[in-house]
Amino acid sequence: MTAVHLYDDARARTFEPFALTRPVGELRAGTLLVRERWTTALGIPAAGHVTSNHLAGFEEPGAAPVIEHGELPAGTWLVNARFAPRLMKAPAADVLHAKDRVVAVRLAAPLQTDALRDGSLTLESLAGDGRGATIDGWWMDEVWDFVAHLVPMLNDDIPLLGATMSTDTPAGALRIGDNGLFIEAGAVVEPQVCFDLSAGPVLLRAGSHVQAFTRLVGPVYVGRESTVTTDRIAAASIGDVCKVHGEVSNVIFLGHANKGHDGFVGHSMLGRWVNLGAGTITSNLKNTYGTVQLWTPDGVRETGQQFLGTLFGDHAKTGIGLRLTTGSVLGAGANVYGSVMPPKAVPPFSWGEAGALTSYRMDKFLEVASRMMARRHVTLSEGARRQLLACYESRWSVES
Repeated sequence: MTAVHLYDDARARTFEPFALTRPVGELRAGTLLVRERWTTALGIPAAGHVTSNHLAGFEEPGAAPVIEHGELPAGTWLVNARFAPRLMKAPAADVLHAKDRVVAVRLAAPLQTDALRDGSLTLESLAGDGRGATIDGWWMDEVWDFVAHLVPMLNDDIPLLGATMSTDTPAGALRIGDNGLFIEAGAVVEPQVCFDLSAGPVLLRAGSHVQAFTRLVGPVYVGRESTVTTDRIAAASIGDVCKVHGEVSNVIFLGHANKGHDGFVGHSMLGRWVNLGAGTITSNLKNTYGTVQLWTPDGVRETGQQFLGTLFGDHAKTGIGLRLTTGSVLGAGANVYGSVMPPKAVPPFSWGEAGALTSYRMDKFLEVASRMMARRHVTLSEGARRQLLACYESRWSVES
């Protein structure tokens, strides 16, 4: 059976703080993971990711595995994981283009995955003379593009995903504005919830729970088994099994993340298993109103974005009352606390407060990760432990 393989090219492998611990195809773009967007567009399952060596053994419920070595058979779809297609069936073709670039190729001949190992091979070089067609979607040329494209993607995604869902206003809820409200069977909406649909639609998945006195300002997507509580949630994509409280604006929650307390988070992205301590606050706008610079593996770079908060890597944790400046990066596994604002870039697996950050002991990190995951009925497998240890050995420093 034909299947999809998602390819992290060289640029995708610089998308920190996320690329250290997961393939880019397992990041949330709009309402869905990039992998899910491609399987929707092509109508076939995802068989794996081709990405950095240290991600071999990547394990996550529902995720596609990382392919270490082997051969992709002829007929396989190889797609660029930095492209997020619209949630529409792709046209019949062998080569798909978007904005004058190749985003997907159906392989005419078998391909050894070793040819893709360093990320330098381009899909253009594999396109050949196959039938071409254009596909709509969004390029993620930079890691901050996931946040920059969030609002238009949500506005496009939600009516498509919600086409078969209820559009009725729940009993006791208030509805403002003319955009759509889509509620999947099994979602719970308490009385006194306000759906502000003036700027975009709202979609609630099965098992989600919106508590009383919450104001959802569209476009907003709330994933399965996630709980949203008593504050203003605006322009957000909340993945499965999250808890979100406090003011949120233009934020992506990858999934299994916890923001259970007060504190503003804006124009930010939270990886899996992130936990924000009570009163954690992100700045998303400089007091000069200028554009934001962000640390990247290629150095500090100008983003061109006026609004940009914090990128939280997988398993990052913050202490009570932590303040984060505009354009911050918290590496995967970092545990940061204290009353003094930490540096704009905190290396992965760091522990401590500003001026006194040290390396997190991996035995302690794995113990904490296992304990947190168990609270959500997920087991940290031995394979996932080995893969996190490999990530630790491949971790970046701020100077790199």
